[in-house]
Amino acid sequence: MIRQRFYIPFLIFLLSTVCISGQTRKQLETQRKKLNLKIKKVNKLLFEAKNDQKNALVDLSALNQKISVREKLIETIHLEVKLLSAEIVANENKIAKLNTRLSALKEDYASMIFKSYKSKSQQSRTMFLLSSRNFRQAYKRLEYMKQYASFRKKQGEEIMIQTDLIKQFVVSLNLQKQEKDTLILSENEQKNKIEQDKKNQEKLVSEIKKKEKKYKSELRKSIREEKRIAQKIDKLIRAAIARANRKTKVRSNKTKKNEFILSPEAKALAARFELNKGKLPWPLRESLVIRRFGKQPHPTFSGITINSSGLHLATKKGAYASAIFGGTVLAIQLTTERKKNVLVQHGNYITAYNNLENSLVKMGDTVTIGQELGKVYTDKVTGKTTLIFLLFKNTTRLNPASWMLKR
Repeated sequence: MIRQRFYIPFLIFLLSTVCISGQTRKQLETQRKKLNLKIKKVNKLLFEAKNDQKNALVDLSALNQKISVREKLIETIHLEVKLLSAEIVANENKIAKLNTRLSALKEDYASMIFKSYKSKSQQSRTMFLLSSRNFRQAYKRLEYMKQYASFRKKQGEEIMIQTDLIKQFVVSLNLQKQEKDTLILSENEQKNKIEQDKKNQEKLVSEIKKKEKKYKSELRKSIREEKRIAQKIDKLIRAAIARANRKTKVRSNKTKKNEFILSPEAKALAARFELNKGKLPWPLRESLVIRRFGKQPHPTFSGITINSSGLHLATKKGAYASAIFGGTVLAIQLTTERKKNVLVQHGNYITAYNNLENSLVKMGDTVTIGQELGKVYTDKVTGKTTLIFLLFKNTTRLNPASWMLKR
């Protein structure tokens, strides 16, 4: 009980310190692990692919992504080291205070033992009691002797507690110092790697500058092609809405142009889709976002703006795109390069899986969540395997990233 009484206030203090500083460090540790995994994913999905012909612009984009992740990792490790350093200093101060306290306790205890030794004989204690003037005084003296013995015992136990706490802090301190050394080594390793990445980056930039006109021409062509496909999808969706609304028996004065008139079943499906916002699975088991949704400046060429209709997801060769939610295949679009785009309807929501090598479904099929829709196309020149994933509410394009599970 005595040991618990001394431990509890200290443990409360110790736990409060962990909650203040340790929680933040725990978050940094989790972030560091995620970034390490992301670097592995970047290497696997963007650098392991064998290409028949080098494309400096594609290679630079992949390298820029790796450098960006590595910079975040270095920053995270650096913050972890700073927090660990602060914790080490705090623990060293605690150990110093505990040692001071322990020294004072030992001095008090030694003095008490010495005084007790002088009057330790049974005869001295008996004479101390017999010399009392009355029974009341004898009783008080007896109680004092009991309290003194109890206090001595408590002092001895407190010395043991303080000694145990110092040992625990010393072990914790040594572990923290080892962890700090490991993190510093990891930080230096990442700095060396990023230096090499930046040298490669400079070489690619130099190579691109020599053939800038060629790469800009190819880039503009790629942007025009994506825009053309997006416009065809928009037209296809508008036609599907008009066709579906002509067939439906349900009518609503509130329905605007280019909006699906939903049956009760379709409304329920759309409602379930909306309820899963932020929790929907990704269309690929393993992927990496290499281009975000919406308008963004080109990372290499100033003055060129990309307006991405969806997410560009890099994946491994031979990967299959899967439906992110149950629904019906609205259409299968064939591009000029003989690639396929599968559109799946979920009430008044539509998901589009673009850049497929083939299709495993046909128009009108009912699909379930996770069902494979087609094999993702691998570019024969760059060796990269990329899915372009789009999301619509009626004809309005949405940012798919805000609907998917965080990862």
